[in-house]
Amino acid sequence: MTATSLIAARVRTGGPQDDGPQIVEHVMGWVLVAVVAMLVTRLGLL
Repeated sequence: MTATSLIAARVRTGGPQDDGPQIVEHVMGWVLVAVVAMLVTRLGLL
């Protein structure tokens, strides 16, 4: 193997193929939506 192929095999960029706790991502997404909604209403932007 060349150095480039070794580095390419090691480097992970993330993305949909990563395995992980999907419920955490789902909950954090809804928390972000709630925080943005609170900011919008508190600042009177709505």
